[in-house]
Amino acid sequence: MRILVVEDQRNVARVVAKGLREQGYAVDVAYDGLEAEERLELETYDLVILDLMLPHVDGIEVCRRLRERGATTPVLMLTARDDKASRIAGLDTGADDYLTKPFDFDELLARVRALLRRSAVYVPPSLAIGDLVLDATRRMATRGDRPVELTTKEFSVLEYLMRNAGRIVSREELSEHVWDEHFDPFSNVIEVYIGRLRKKIDGESAVRFIHTRRGAGYILEPRTGDTEE
Repeated sequence: MRILVVEDQRNVARVVAKGLREQGYAVDVAYDGLEAEERLELETYDLVILDLMLPHVDGIEVCRRLRERGATTPVLMLTARDDKASRIAGLDTGADDYLTKPFDFDELLARVRALLRRSAVYVPPSLAIGDLVLDATRRMATRGDRPVELTTKEFSVLEYLMRNAGRIVSREELSEHVWDEHFDPFSNVIEVYIGRLRKKIDGESAVRFIHTRRGAGYILEPRTGDTEE
């Protein structure tokens, strides 16, 4: 899942981005309202963490314009203000939740998870398809009785494929939601991760989960047969 952090205090932005990346999220950062608007027009995000007080265009205006375009991307608004009027203004413009600075990162993370769960795009955090089970909260995966040891990025790729099980996920879609702005579209990094996941999940099992549709992308569904079509 890809998150945009909009925060003009660079030390806060770095801490939040670092913590989210350690949890497996792809993170882009904008330091003012104009940069945030440019990114939101060009990129696809699953969540926006938006500071209220920003240079050039404030967070309330960024959120208002986002909603006027019809975007339903969840917005978590951050502010150093603790007054009732600021909180109401943020929520009235379309923010989904509100957190006052300074905040505990674990609370921020819990709110991020809750907003992603409430989003219409996502299903509950515990996923089970056949004998493949993924627990997004504890970041664990199992195949039958066997635990599957995954790196942070492998887990993120598997999670996105499982949340979209049964349909083809294009290479571009996978890169947009699992990698950040530094992703090189000409690299073979996605193919490398898909290969690793196949070895760890499928192994020598007759039932395979991750399949390639040539020229289209990848699909996760349990079935026998070749993994490439």
